[in-house]
Amino acid sequence: MMPVAYLLEDDVDISRLIVRALSQHGFSVLSFTRRSDFEREVKRQLPDICLIDLSLPDGDGLSLIKSSILPEALPKVIVTGRGNLTDRIVGLEIGADDYIVKPFEPRELVARVRAVLRRSGTIRNVEGDAKIARFGNWTANFSACTLTNVEGDDTDLSSAEAGLLMAFVSSAGRVLTRSQLLDATSGRSSEPFDRSMDARISRLRKKLGDDPKSPDIIRTVYGVGYVFGMTVEWV
Repeated sequence: MMPVAYLLEDDVDISRLIVRALSQHGFSVLSFTRRSDFEREVKRQLPDICLIDLSLPDGDGLSLIKSSILPEALPKVIVTGRGNLTDRIVGLEIGADDYIVKPFEPRELVARVRAVLRRSGTIRNVEGDAKIARFGNWTANFSACTLTNVEGDDTDLSSAEAGLLMAFVSSAGRVLTRSQLLDATSGRSSEPFDRSMDARISRLRKKLGDDPKSPDIIRTVYGVGYVFGMTVEWV
């Protein structure tokens, strides 16, 4: 079955470029120029992935990504002309799985959309392998993209957060550099953009209740990277 992508882009020429590039590589693409039309279709039926511009004629893409309209586990890619580091970090911190700056090479866009889908697909469709990890007071279910505490309360993870946590629990006790984490979660490692990994880790720590001043679960190894400091049991 062809993966379905929803594109929210008000620039007609760029929209045509993206639709053509994705369609030529096996995607079914529905394009929208207005946020209201996009939201209406999302409520009717969810796609496999969303590509969202930030500057829209009837709203802001960042507020859309933050809203409850889009489930956290639904992969989201920002495609925008706003390329400064602050915007990139904010975009990833609020839940985007990747951030692509215009102008872009269509083949790179397709490759990065595929990479996001591979991560989310692997998480959702692991068969025959352990896909639930227990550590400390938490149980991580990578099929459902959820964290459950000892009281039984669930916390949703975005596909990016689940991929990051999977990288950590799969290498518990081993120091991982930012480049290794970027390679494991998005296939890229570039300066200074790898500082966005710090924002993702901060967001994940918050969901784990990990003290940012003295974290026990995801510890910072200054000048090197991060280490997952808990014993992990796979069930």
